[in-house]
Amino acid sequence: MKTRLKISETLLMLLLALSLVTVAATAQTTSPAAKKKTTQTNKPPAAPPKPDLEPKAIELLKAVSSRLGAAHTVSFTAVQIFESPSRQGPPLAYAKKTDVTLERPDKMRVIISGDGPGSEFYYNGKTMMAFAPAENLLAVSDAPPTIDAMLEAVYHSAGIFFTFTDLVVADPYKDMAEGLTLAYYVGQSHVVGGTTTDMVAYIDNGVFIQIWIGTEDKLPQMVRAIFLDDPESLRSQVEFSNWQLDLSVPPDAFTLSNATNAKRIPFAEIKTQAASGTMPSAKP
Repeated sequence: MKTRLKISETLLMLLLALSLVTVAATAQTTSPAAKKKTTQTNKPPAAPPKPDLEPKAIELLKAVSSRLGAAHTVSFTAVQIFESPSRQGPPLAYAKKTDVTLERPDKMRVIISGDGPGSEFYYNGKTMMAFAPAENLLAVSDAPPTIDAMLEAVYHSAGIFFTFTDLVVADPYKDMAEGLTLAYYVGQSHVVGGTTTDMVAYIDNGVFIQIWIGTEDKLPQMVRAIFLDDPESLRSQVEFSNWQLDLSVPPDAFTLSNATNAKRIPFAEIKTQAASGTMPSAKP
């Protein structure tokens, strides 16, 4: 009996020793990994990459901003070619023409025609009006006292965004600089706008943009843009012409006079209702 008890005690001691060795080995194996994991968790996040801005490109962008921002009145024509997916996959191209007149700090008129129903927009510092002639719809709303604030308000209230917005704010370069991550000089062109232009490429708020700037007048002649995160890589191109700066504009230019019988709708609905059928249907 004593012998059997002694054997049992010996086996128990061996099992206990083996379990201690196993625990120690496991601790040695997992401890570095746990320590490594803790070290990785506490590692500070990497700093964002520094913007790569070529001085010559920035100089040209600032020149455009200064030229447009200093003008009391501005008028121009913009012809936009933009892409939309077709039923077959490859994009179709559509066009619209926009005639713009503005008077700083609180007046603007936008007349749009093109592939689809046209529209008109008027702002006089107190009221903004959006008119869809084909549908005879009119939206009227109180407006902020400056062009910059109005452009923000009309976007947030009705989802209306003008393709030229970045060029008509009070300080175009200031607005651009906040999201500018890349800018470089491409070279000169002697084709666009029938004049010599300097080409600059830049990335602003996730949009890759190429702009052609008049070498002499420092006015935009053409802009091409593509959203970097757009899986379909749809492109938009705007050609500018008929630039007129600091010319006299009649006061009634910013007043809508041909919509007395138009149906009134809330401002937030003007884009949705007027845009139904804006794009011609793609052929099957």
